[in-house]
Formats: sequence, structure tokens, C-alpha cells
Amino acid sequence: MNLSLTVLDETFAIHRLAPDASVPDGVFSAEFYSITKSAEELSIVAPASIDINSDHVSSDWRALKVIGPLDFALTGIMAGLATTLADADISIFAVSTYDTDYLLVKAQTLIRATNALRRAGYSIG
Repeated sequence: MNLSLTVLDETFAIHRLAPDASVPDGVFSAEFYSITKSAEELSIVAPASIDINSDHVSSDWRALKVIGPLDFALTGIMAGLATTLADADISIFAVSTYDTDYLLVKAQTLIRATNALRRAGYSIG
């Protein structure tokens, strides 16, 4: 399958907060953000420009978006992307939505990541 991806313009941060923490209002105005809550934590992926008082933060991430929507019957999409980047020794943070997938890579690995994906047959726009 020939998938196309695009690189989002923003730089992102990944935050870990207490599970009962509130989500800062500024997050909701971002073009892309992800909020995941479990019994152990509240994780927020948001543009780095949004000030979030978190317990832990990992900064300087860039996001690659798989152009969708993707059919739920498709298999191996994330596995193919993750394997390609793992083979290039690039760590990822994955976020999936109903329509598509996002891969976050550290900013300093973005060029290597896009080059590895292109070599594997993915289109990057």
C-alpha cells in the first residue's frame, strides 16, 4: 500500500500529569492535540507554545500525519511505519484517531525519518 504523509508545522511537547489534573483551556484551541487518560496518568500532546504545568514533559517533537481517512479493515499501517523508523533507529510516539494515525519523532530526527519513509515507498508531502 502506498501511503502519503504530511509533516505538521508545529513543534510539540508530550506532557504527563496526574490522572485528576485539569486540561488547560489553551489546549483546546490547537489545530492538533491529543488527550489520553488512564487510572495512572493524564497524557497531553500539544503544541510546545502552549504552557502546561505538567509533572513531566518531553519537548521538541514533530508530527507526521498519515493522509486519511483510513479504513478500519486496513492492517499493518502502524506496524509498517514503526518498523521502518525502528530500522532507522528512530524512536516514535504514536497517536491514532478515528480517521488516521500520527507519528511523533524528535525534531532532530525528522529529516532522517522522512528520508527513511521515502526509501520505504511512502510519500511525504
